[in-house]
Amino acid sequence: MTTNSLSPELPLATSKTPSPAAPSVHAETEKERYYYQHIGDLKRRLSAEIPRTELRDLHKVHAWRHFVVAGRHVAFFGLCAWALWQDTWIWLWPVAAVLQGFNLLGFLILVHEQVHKAIFQKSRPRLERMLGILYALPTGISVSQFTRWHLDHHNELGHHEHDPKRAHLSPKKNSRWVKMLYMTPALFVIYAHASRKEAATYPLDLQRKIRWERLLSLVAHLSVMAALLTFGGVGELLRVHTIPVFFMFPPIFVLNRLGQHYDIDNSDPAKWSTRVNGNPIWHFLFLWSNFHIEHHYYQRIPFYNLKKLNRKLTGFYDKAQLRNHTYLSMVWGWLVLNKEAHTDWQG
Repeated sequence: MTTNSLSPELPLATSKTPSPAAPSVHAETEKERYYYQHIGDLKRRLSAEIPRTELRDLHKVHAWRHFVVAGRHVAFFGLCAWALWQDTWIWLWPVAAVLQGFNLLGFLILVHEQVHKAIFQKSRPRLERMLGILYALPTGISVSQFTRWHLDHHNELGHHEHDPKRAHLSPKKNSRWVKMLYMTPALFVIYAHASRKEAATYPLDLQRKIRWERLLSLVAHLSVMAALLTFGGVGELLRVHTIPVFFMFPPIFVLNRLGQHYDIDNSDPAKWSTRVNGNPIWHFLFLWSNFHIEHHYYQRIPFYNLKKLNRKLTGFYDKAQLRNHTYLSMVWGWLVLNKEAHTDWQG
């Protein structure tokens, strides 16, 4: 169950409290909702910027808006697949391959909306689960793992071991070649290792569900690959499936993740995420997921309202001296200046 973004402010605790030792991976991990125990007066500071009535409006979910975006996304995905399949306008291949990488990430964003119950005004568990499975298939993830992993990430943000993204996916060695490795097919090996390690701490019934969903994804991808090889050939298989999935998706996944929690100020919970206002192109390609800091402030606001939330928080950002980033500046800091993840890059 997700935490209601409008819940009362939790007790103040210092943001510099040291993280406890890493838990054993052989039993279910007891987590402490670290973020909510250490955000201090952040909720009060935010509520001072946005009237409660406006905040309620931002939380309103409209299923038709979600499905308009999802339909547009699926259509764009199909158009790119056709561009990669056809062999008349070969100049379309590199453009479509890159765009297909963004489309694959977009399906993760659609899964993300399902995780936060941001599709229907009133929850529909069976339909939400079906949509989650369908949205997850293009990238091969387990929707159950993604759900548990992502909600733990929200609850444990700021904790070095209990936040699974920080504990298992962030590079442990601040080395350019290690960072570059994440932008290659090795990302799938890294993620598989990370997900297995975290899943070992889950209840056995959840582990079984995750294994079943992974098997379903594997069968789906092998079936698509077999069909492309049968009705097309090796060239079609490479263009339509292999290159977008294994070579375009990883660097785009990393780019998106750079704008989440890599340049932060650990001394202020308001700055535990990275601010990226973006522009209409990024909003379209990333389905508004560039507004990641806004999402952590109010995780139940649907993605199509995050831009409006961003504008309403301008005053808060000015008071907090929370600087805006561009993706170019994040790549420059990450690879050229070799900054370390989850640190203050201006410090």
